[in-house]
Amino acid sequence: MNIAVAQSGGPTCAINSSLLGVFRQAAKYDNVDVIYGSVNGIEGLIKNNLVNLYDIITSDDEVELIRQTPSTLLGSCRYKLPEYSKDPCVYETILKTLKEHEISAFFYIGGNDSMDTVMKLNRYFKDNNVDISVIGIPKTIDNDLPVTDHTPGFGSAAKYVATTMQEIIRDSSVYSIPSVTIVEIMGRDTGWLTASSATLRANGEIAPHLIYLPERKFSVKEFLEDVKAAQEKYYAVIVAVSEGIVLDPEEFDEDYQSGKVDNFGHKYLAGVAKALTKIVEKNLNCKVRAIELNVMQRCASHISSKRDITEAARIGAAAVSTAMEGNTGKMMYFHRVTNHPYNVRIETTDVENAANRVKYFPAEWINERGNDVTQEAIDYCLPLIQGEQNFHMKNGIPQHYVLKCALPRGNE
Repeated sequence: MNIAVAQSGGPTCAINSSLLGVFRQAAKYDNVDVIYGSVNGIEGLIKNNLVNLYDIITSDDEVELIRQTPSTLLGSCRYKLPEYSKDPCVYETILKTLKEHEISAFFYIGGNDSMDTVMKLNRYFKDNNVDISVIGIPKTIDNDLPVTDHTPGFGSAAKYVATTMQEIIRDSSVYSIPSVTIVEIMGRDTGWLTASSATLRANGEIAPHLIYLPERKFSVKEFLEDVKAAQEKYYAVIVAVSEGIVLDPEEFDEDYQSGKVDNFGHKYLAGVAKALTKIVEKNLNCKVRAIELNVMQRCASHISSKRDITEAARIGAAAVSTAMEGNTGKMMYFHRVTNHPYNVRIETTDVENAANRVKYFPAEWINERGNDVTQEAIDYCLPLIQGEQNFHMKNGIPQHYVLKCALPRGNE
């Protein structure tokens, strides 16, 4: 038999580690002949763009370099698989590719939308008596995938956010003049990553002084009151905001986002920090700066969490074992057994339990005022950012794995 694996959605520091987990575990099975990589996610199966991973990963040194390289080795996509009733040709094309390459198991590494693809493919195969296993492997820095305690990629992104926030604190505190620094952090629907900035308090930091998440309705009036109150205590106020918080048009009527959406209907978000900067400048008359962490949160492998990278490989390997046991239509997930000491089990759930659903930041972990998080949030995040990797360096810079030849793209 042969297997195939693909990567989808936004890049992370850990997604290549999950790919390696699949590759190395599958290589242990004598009945697995070829391990294919699908180029650009599910699009690779649609366009018959597959590569033999044995041709790409040829040594232990390359394995280590791939492990420390962020983003997606095989490329990614944001392709929304249509319903079978609306476009059966797409499914028939995918099946043709899988049969042509004698693939008996397909592994899809991704987030909420990728699990939608796993669910739809599995239903199609079942309805048509096709004996191909489909398994979802979780991935997203947003940490908003249901069922699983956390997702690979989140721990490294959280470590980067906390580290960068600490550096911003040091930078902002050198001047004696009052200032407000507003840091915009990724999180379309949920505030997990923004909340992780509070882990700094475990090291004695007080900042960020204010934290705002999409799970709570945002009030410009209360925000200004919060900043004023913080300025009475701290001359350099640090604010962490999720990109997904929504400003009431009655309080701020300027267009601060593009309004564009991706194939799944998700808005492209960015700009809320700059909008809040205008509000502070107008009302408080002090030095104010907006900082948008943007895509650096996803691929800052130099500060990645060793636990995150290790767990990503483990869950990828567990997915292969799950398929080999005859399972299909499953998503792998982490079940946190204990916090002190930290311990997780890798389990499976029906992919329908995760596809197109969102795991919101717990309401009970947000303070009553809605401008901070509780100690429970810090206790949750801290274990996920532990450990540092030993990097292969070149000319003083972490070395990344670069493919010897370009992957086939599109119809090439």
